[in-house]
Amino acid sequence: SMGSVVGERVARAIERSLDKKIPLIIISASGGARMQEGILSLMQMAKTSALLAKLDDENIPYISVLTNPTTAGVMASYASLGDIIIAEPKALLGFAGPRVIQQTIGQELPPGFQSSEFFQEHGFLDAVVSRKVLKKNIVLFLRYLYRPADNIPSKMFD
Repeated sequence: SMGSVVGERVARAIERSLDKKIPLIIISASGGARMQEGILSLMQMAKTSALLAKLDDENIPYISVLTNPTTAGVMASYASLGDIIIAEPKALLGFAGPRVIQQTIGQELPPGFQSSEFFQEHGFLDAVVSRKVLKKNIVLFLRYLYRPADNIPSKMFD
């Protein structure tokens, strides 16, 4: 879950990517925010999102990989802001649970609406990829998104 420690670590990863002008890859697995931390936990959503906006301003690629589960504050912030968003097959994704959503919107929800496959079918993901081929797919996306000015070793793409 995302609290002040996780938020700070994610923020530092983003800042390092900005400083070195290298692509950022974040692999997320979270059941939510650490509500016992109160506002400090909620602030991490804004903090990480603001830093990712700077990354976008610098045209530095960000690939977000969603594992099972990726929900709540993490999903509502940095996990859903990637230039490319990849999820594992059958991953549970979303902000709130089905009961809360159903009570809020007052409608029946489609089966599997919080699965990675449903998200991809509805345009919220770029790819659903198993871990066996994840590295290969990330490399392909990086080659598409990133043209380094010889400032990173070419073996990064091997």
